[in-house]
Amino acid sequence: MAVAALTATACRDNGDECENCPDDDKITADYTPQPYEVQVPDHLLPPSSPADNPLTVAGVALGRRLFYDKILSEDQSMSCASCHNQSKGFTDGLATSKGTRGLNGTRNAMALVNIAYNPRGFFWDGRAASLEQQALLPVEDHLELNVSWETVEERLRAHTEYPALFRQAFGIEYKKDITRELAVKAIAQFERTLVSADSKFDRVVWLNQGEFTPEEEHGMELFFFELAQSIDHPGCSHCHLGPHFSDNQFRNNGLDDVADLNAFADKGRGGVTGVYFDNGKFRTPTLRNIALTAPYMHDGRFQTLEEVLDSYSNGGHGVENEDTNIRPFSLTAEDKAALLAFLHTLTDTTFLNNPAFSSPF
Repeated sequence: MAVAALTATACRDNGDECENCPDDDKITADYTPQPYEVQVPDHLLPPSSPADNPLTVAGVALGRRLFYDKILSEDQSMSCASCHNQSKGFTDGLATSKGTRGLNGTRNAMALVNIAYNPRGFFWDGRAASLEQQALLPVEDHLELNVSWETVEERLRAHTEYPALFRQAFGIEYKKDITRELAVKAIAQFERTLVSADSKFDRVVWLNQGEFTPEEEHGMELFFFELAQSIDHPGCSHCHLGPHFSDNQFRNNGLDDVADLNAFADKGRGGVTGVYFDNGKFRTPTLRNIALTAPYMHDGRFQTLEEVLDSYSNGGHGVENEDTNIRPFSLTAEDKAALLAFLHTLTDTTFLNNPAFSSPF
């Protein structure tokens, strides 16, 4: 029996060859990969994928299931979707999210909207270079799902359905080949399909369908600096630009008054790069579905969009690396209402109710 056990263990570690593995290690399922095409309107390019992780029908389906499955957490009480709820633009409505241990993290859950188009790193500080790398980290984070990937791999291999799903997605032959790397590839595939492009703004501006109200029109003039030449307002589109309403750059947007750049309680991008001038900088979030993703900022300090507008109109604190567009400006009650009305035109109810993005359970 000891010899047999050693033989089985050895064969499991022998790459793709598994002639002597237990009978139940081989996966019986077909592998016939079909490309998955993300449907996007003409004003958006199709989202790109890494060469080693192209979107497939089976891969996206597996990623969607893993995204919603609580099997990825310590006590199987939480999933990725626990902090990224579709109805809230894939956020959770909390200032900072609470993990399986009941402890809060330090940052606000970012919206998973059009993230396939982000070229500059993920999380608020950009510490993950790809969606695959990003999906690795929350599982083992003690303030999030708090479980080892070794445990998750064992659960997936022993599951009644996952081995077949992994084979259909990636062509593996044996349960032993189910790995964290394949799991996060599948999750990343699903996340790359989360495209929002059917808001009122999209329909009016890009499809020439309908029109803005006078209030929304005024808000748009305030929002886009290209339209605001004669208005006492710097415009929001210096940072929230393009069809995704974000440049995905890292900026200090004037939230905190500190004695020097080393005094930030959360150094943000600087904590990743080690560059002094990066301290206090965070990634510019998308404004798509922004009316539904409160609270706001990297630490969720503002509960309402009104508070956000007040903060920007007050200007920053003169900290040396504040963005140059952070400066005081006048904002009347009429202006504020107009800006809020315009921001609501970025809500995409098609995206928020798309059954392809919802739980498969």
